[in-house]
Amino acid sequence: MVKSTFLNLPEAKKARITEVLLEEFSTYPLTDAKVSRIVKDAEIARGAFYKYFDDLTDAYLYIFRIAIKEIHAGFRPNGKFNPEFFYQSVKDFVEKTQNSRFQPLMKLHMLRNESVLGVMQMSPKNSLKLNPEFWVAMVLSHDTINACFNDPELSDEFLDRLKKSLDLIDKGMK
Repeated sequence: MVKSTFLNLPEAKKARITEVLLEEFSTYPLTDAKVSRIVKDAEIARGAFYKYFDDLTDAYLYIFRIAIKEIHAGFRPNGKFNPEFFYQSVKDFVEKTQNSRFQPLMKLHMLRNESVLGVMQMSPKNSLKLNPEFWVAMVLSHDTINACFNDPELSDEFLDRLKKSLDLIDKGMK
């Protein structure tokens, strides 16, 4: 968790550090990120970094949460399976991400960092609590997002496949 010493910094300094974190984690996967680059580019002491964040993962999660809040705010299924809701949510997420300053960060997250973090993914045990159609829709949505980030020029085709797949799930429920 980001420490209060960071949150209480003057806005200009906090913004400078935040931009450096975005640059670092947009350029390097979490496993290759370096505190030394961050402190040099942010013009802070190494000890200050650890007064602000527990470690690199903590700093990564800070910037990732900012990105998610800006890109993916409000995604909550309403209880009833709705293929259009899932499709539109994925489409909006992909479009917002591709047109945002967070695109490189999110691409690295989906393609490299998510598997390292593990905690960001739903545990298999928790996934058993989902209705089967929601679980399938979430798996397909996640796969579609990965495919769109991996091959952006094919995003429309991946999204079309998702829509058709979600419609098949919906038909199978009736």
